[in-house]
Parts: sequence; C-alpha cells; structure tokens
Amino acid sequence: MDYVMRSVRAGEWPLARQLRLDALQDPAAPVAFLDSYEAAVARPDAFWQDRTAAAAESGDVRQFVAESPEGEWVGTVTVLVERPEDDVRFGEAPVVDQGHLVGVFVRPEARGAGVADALFRVAVDWAWSLSAPRLERVRLYVHENNPRAAAFYRRFGFVPSGQRMPVPGSGPGERREWELEYVIERG
Repeated sequence: MDYVMRSVRAGEWPLARQLRLDALQDPAAPVAFLDSYEAAVARPDAFWQDRTAAAAESGDVRQFVAESPEGEWVGTVTVLVERPEDDVRFGEAPVVDQGHLVGVFVRPEARGAGVADALFRVAVDWAWSLSAPRLERVRLYVHENNPRAAAFYRRFGFVPSGQRMPVPGSGPGERREWELEYVIERG
C-alpha cells in the first residue's frame, strides 16, 4: 500500500469538501451518513473552510485522510473528542472521556487495499495519544442495515455496546431504524 495517512491541513478545504461530496454519492451513503449530498453541496465555502480548519487545528477533533502518491484523497475518518460535561452530539452522553469516529469513507477503487485499517489505526492511535483528556474508549455508530461496515468494525476490535439510537427522521414504532453503538476500550 503506497498511501500516506495524515491529518488534514486547514487550507485543504476544497479537497475535504470534494471527498465528503463523493462519499455522500456512494451507494452506501443512505445508511452510512446522517447527511445528504443535496444539503452538503448547498453549504457555502465558509462552512467547509471552518470545518477543515477545526479538523486540522483543534485538540477536540481531528480528520485523517489517506493520500495516494499522486495526491488524491482516497479515504477519511474523523475523531471527535467527547467529555461527560459536553453537550450530547450523538446517542447518549458519555460517562467517560472518549473519542467518537465519524465520517468514515474509502473510495471504491481503494477498498480491500488496507486503507480503512490504516485510517482506523492512525485515528485510534491519535485518540489514545491524548493526555488532556485521557480517552478511555473510542466509539462509533453503524446503521443496523450496514453489515459490511459492522463486519469491518468488529474485525478491527470494536464490539457492540448494546446502546442504540434512532436514525433521525426514521419512522415510529416498527418502521424506526437504528444506529448501533460499537466501542473499543483502552487496553
């Protein structure tokens, strides 16, 4: 694998925007993201500039990309730092300081080449490297109808926690769809 795993840089917002838009056009997007292509493409440049700068410079969020030798971004994952005293972003409020993996995407032509494994390794290693706060676990959510992603997460070492949250906008009762929480504890 000739890909380089690295953090995004603030000025790379056009690349970050394009990768996100491409991810939202992937056939798995409806069960992989809580966002739509239509909403994302309508966002102004300032949104993407702010988002990318935060993911490059903040101690509470870090976006990692897999970059080909030609400079093409072929995959990404973002780590959000969550603390018990923070506002709830997804699911239930954390009871310990933790990382939350979001925005996972690997381009189809790079799948099966170890890109997802390498992105997850650099993201989880970054989470474990933090000392203030020291994260006790890393979590992510996977749609109940996304078995390919769930299988990868289990293979990487994540296990279902038993927690779930309804997919925003899904129907009530039996028609409700669920996002399932998977976690990996600090070893």
